Parts: sequence; structure tokens; C-alpha cells
Amino acid sequence: MFRLCALAIALVATPAFAANYTKINDKAEFVKLVQGKTLTRPLVKLQVSSAGSIKGRGAAWDVNGQWTWKNGYFCRNLNWGGMELGYNCQEVGLSNGKVRFTSDQGTGQSAEFKLR
Repeated sequence: MFRLCALAIALVATPAFAANYTKINDKAEFVKLVQGKTLTRPLVKLQVSSAGSIKGRGAAWDVNGQWTWKNGYFCRNLNWGGMELGYNCQEVGLSNGKVRFTSDQGTGQSAEFKLR
């Protein structure tokens, strides 16, 4: 239960309206944005490869998964510390060097990451 609460705090971010973001519409644009970078936020560091893998750490546990680009959305499966987080297609936005992922094709919770 602690891990689930920690992940919720680490991955659930600000409301979607917190800043003006430019929507990333295609895979090539997304790959160019994240290639060679680490996505960071408190307690979370992730690498998203152009080959479709996701690796990193979240609140002291390993995070790994796979992603594809489908109909303008970043669609991923994630495992966090042995817990399957499931499949979700997310809207991706960019603003001032930060990338925001909004679950449920842009209608759900958002998580904002710095690109380092």
C-alpha cells in the first residue's frame, strides 16, 4: 500500500490547465524530444528509448515498460517495483523544457517531467 501511495504522489502531477503546452502530435517529434534525455520529477527518473522501452526508478523501485505511438498518443505498459500499472494512451505536451503526460488520451491525470 505504501508503494502505491508513493507512486501516486510521484507520478500524479498538477492539473492539466497549469501551463500552456504544445501538443506533440507524432512519434518522430516525440522521439526527437526525449532521445538521450532523462525525464525527471521528484522521486522519479525515467529514460524513454526510441526503440520503445521505458526504464528508470520511481520512489526507490525499478520502473520498466514498453511504449508505442498510436493515433497521436503515447501508449505504454508499465511495471513499477513488480506491480503492473497497465496500458494507457496519453497525450504529450511540451512547455518551457518540460514534458507533460496526460492519461486517458488527455482527459485524465497529468504528470510533468523536466528533460535533462
